Amino acid sequence: MFAIIKTGGKQYRVSQGDQIVVERIAGEVGSEVALTEVLALGDGQSGSIGTPTVANASVRAKIVQQPRGTKVLVFKKKRRKNYRRKRGHRQELTVLKIQEISAGKEGGLEQSRDSTLEARVE
Repeated sequence: MFAIIKTGGKQYRVSQGDQIVVERIAGEVGSEVALTEVLALGDGQSGSIGTPTVANASVRAKIVQQPRGTKVLVFKKKRRKNYRRKRGHRQELTVLKIQEISAGKEGGLEQSRDSTLEARVE
């Protein structure tokens, strides 16, 4: 089973047991977080796509690390004007290990898929 989640303004395709690197999420190393912004669910044969998110779906993940990314140098220069600015930036990151993907209390993918189709027809 896989899910497409949205966090930090980016979208990630995750399965159970995957490790992903996302932008910083508040929490201690070892604590669990629930990612509720699930855009789609699937298991190979069937799936459901949210409008814009899948109702009652969530992904449970454990925080493995809270590192910082590599330094990105920003250098600005205007020629012949003696204008030079050098700045650096290090993005704060979070490494997550996906524990569980749940489709919610509605009973699985088929039922949520049917409700999505009914909502589009009406």
